[in-house]
Amino acid sequence: MARVKSGPYGHRRHKKVLKYTKGQHASKHLLFRRANEAMLKSMWYSSRDRRVRRRDLRKLWIVRINAAARLNGVSYSRLIAALKKANIIINRKMLADMAVRDPQSFAVVVAQALAA
Repeated sequence: MARVKSGPYGHRRHKKVLKYTKGQHASKHLLFRRANEAMLKSMWYSSRDRRVRRRDLRKLWIVRINAAARLNGVSYSRLIAALKKANIIINRKMLADMAVRDPQSFAVVVAQALAA
């Protein structure tokens, strides 16, 4: 099998990895092998943490809805059940935003849900 020299392409790949890890500490932004390991690990973390961020935001929305619902005299679980029964389709993100920014309209939604 013939020998393959990949000079410019290898340099391009190394420069791309080193550019990606520019803010890293110590040899992780200087040496290709260490930089490549750091890059792979950081990409793994970023894809994992996008899922974790969605999880955390949903938790935050639920906490906010629960706090606002209790101010209106109902628990979170009973409010969600009443919304489903009243066929009011509004997601948790919008409910939480309404609870924080516009408590009066949130109270109206709670009243409509409980009436049904």
